[in-house]
Amino acid sequence: MNTSTLAQPAGFSLGEGLCELVGASGGAASELKIDPKNVERDLSRLVLSLIEFLRQVMEAQAIRRMESGTLTAEEEEALGLTLMRAGERIVELAAQFGLKPSDLKLDLGPLGRLV
Repeated sequence: MNTSTLAQPAGFSLGEGLCELVGASGGAASELKIDPKNVERDLSRLVLSLIEFLRQVMEAQAIRRMESGTLTAEEEEALGLTLMRAGERIVELAAQFGLKPSDLKLDLGPLGRLV
């Protein structure tokens, strides 16, 4: 099997298939092995996870703005609809790659789970 190797912080896991941490002892950077057979699915998982994270950040910002009264009713409606549609589309795209919404949670090791 032909694999590429990338440096990555210790304890950071992108999930099965995309990487396998090797030599994660101590605080030094460890290596990441990418399996070419699964790279499309695993990269889509990574990208969709980051997009979902950003959608959640935007949702939190929208809620903050709604609570502070800085949005009109029309802006609130538009934001809510946009974020809802974005969430639905992320789930649809994940399904195209054989992923479930629960697959879009990245383990950042000591930092916790992303999304």
